[in-house]
Amino acid sequence: MNLSRLERLKQFFPPLALHQFNLLLALWLGVALNFAFYKQIQLLTPYQGFKAYAFLSATVLVVVALYNLILQLFQWKWNAKILALFLVLVGGLTAYFVNSLGVVISPGQVQNMMQTDTKEALDLFSMQFVVWSMFMVVLPMVLIALIRIESKSLSKQLLSKSLHVVGSLAVIGGLLFVFYVDFAAIFREHRDLKGMISPQNTIASTLSYYRKQKPKENLPLVTYGTDAHRVVNTGAEGMPKLMVLVVGETARAESFSLNGYAKNTNPELSKQNVINFSQVSSCGTATAVSVPCMFSGMPREDYDEQLAGHREGLLDIAQRAGYKVTWIDNNSGCKGACDRVHKFEIPAALKQKWCDAEGECMDEVLVDSLKSYLASIPTEDKTPQLIVLHQMGSHGPAYYKRSTEQFQPFKPMCATNAIQGCSRDELLNSYDNSIVYTDHILNQVIQTIKDVSNYQTGFWYLSDHGESTGESGMYLHGAPYAIAPTQQTHVPMIMWFSPTWQQHNTSQVSCLQQQKQAVRSQDNLFPTLLSLLDVKTQVIDDKNDMLKQCSPNPTGKA
Repeated sequence: MNLSRLERLKQFFPPLALHQFNLLLALWLGVALNFAFYKQIQLLTPYQGFKAYAFLSATVLVVVALYNLILQLFQWKWNAKILALFLVLVGGLTAYFVNSLGVVISPGQVQNMMQTDTKEALDLFSMQFVVWSMFMVVLPMVLIALIRIESKSLSKQLLSKSLHVVGSLAVIGGLLFVFYVDFAAIFREHRDLKGMISPQNTIASTLSYYRKQKPKENLPLVTYGTDAHRVVNTGAEGMPKLMVLVVGETARAESFSLNGYAKNTNPELSKQNVINFSQVSSCGTATAVSVPCMFSGMPREDYDEQLAGHREGLLDIAQRAGYKVTWIDNNSGCKGACDRVHKFEIPAALKQKWCDAEGECMDEVLVDSLKSYLASIPTEDKTPQLIVLHQMGSHGPAYYKRSTEQFQPFKPMCATNAIQGCSRDELLNSYDNSIVYTDHILNQVIQTIKDVSNYQTGFWYLSDHGESTGESGMYLHGAPYAIAPTQQTHVPMIMWFSPTWQQHNTSQVSCLQQQKQAVRSQDNLFPTLLSLLDVKTQVIDDKNDMLKQCSPNPTGKA
């Protein structure tokens, strides 16, 4: 019965020749899905008035002709609908994020998708996404299913296809010849633009990811820093060090009032004796890049993602030097950085207290987990400790979920994950509230280790990357680094040291104080943290070790 209804519906649609079907599909892919791309082209064109519209029209025709050329070559009657359904599905879903959120699809974005978890993925779904999918994905797919493609002889198909191929080449060649200088100038300076053309952006970036960036499995572990050893400060009276490193998530430096932001987003940290570094850049614009990079010991310019995936890093070296290294996670994992160290299992009682039914937890679970872990250390245990807390932080687009009511001073808020539909003020209020909550979490961590009397305690906070909240039409993060705005690469970095640490490591703290306004980056984490922990190894790069940027000898006791 259903089949007969489908057949009756098909009768309302006149049959199309294969070349006509391919042309209509090329028009849909080239025009309907790529308004954001054409808007960007319009902004970049050097012309005004009629010439600007002529150049924009030429761009549309080139894109459509290119898709038509590809479709005429690869789509035949036996596979036309299968490929068409695939292209409409991929293109339609991709186009939502490009057109609505200004996301540029790159191999890095594909990597983010591959490494995200279910909770993060669900945060991207909204009513706007559902409506878009219905009209831009489901409806076109239904129409494709209903269209009848005529059966013609191979010779007639070849003839019509040949005419379309020649015509497409003529359009492409002619328009590129006329506007060559303009196209060359724009795409030479803005190579990221191809990441806005759906669905080729997703297909090309996915192929690039699997060819170049996908982690290779079963590679042998490369040892690193095998000479690492700890030099004990004889003046510390046998008191070991305990460092808490907080890896932030999606926090940008410009939203911290410690860095001059007009809204008071750091009401608690501003009362602590912290060292705030105001000019720090990230290694990447996404967790999947920044986290393994900052722990790898490789500077951003030389970062080799494949090597980092199977080589020992910062935590391995600290562990080799005698530190008990513990990772406590409230995010989507450590991206390989903590594979060979202790992972603290958050107690069920704390999950019940701080987590929702889907298992998404507020960051206060990290504070309570830290307290629980510290309480489990025997009093007589003199093993030095390095504890890493991985925040949920300000992970978007559901910023309203990243703070509790007590820490939401800025109203009204954007109480949805469809952030492109919120006003500028609402969106910023939601994001800023997440920073206020992070401020509270960091202050609580400091207060917790202040009470630890049998260790020299230190604290280091560093966000993995920043976030765009609509600036220049961009949202979220993950933009190619070469074109990423500062909102995605300028990150907060804060340190704090207990009086005992400062007493026994005066020059360390003094040296760091001198660099509060200096240009620094995540490249500094690996060598500086090891030096702070009194770890010596030949793999420490002195030029990135912040404790080697002062004279005459900043690493010893004054």
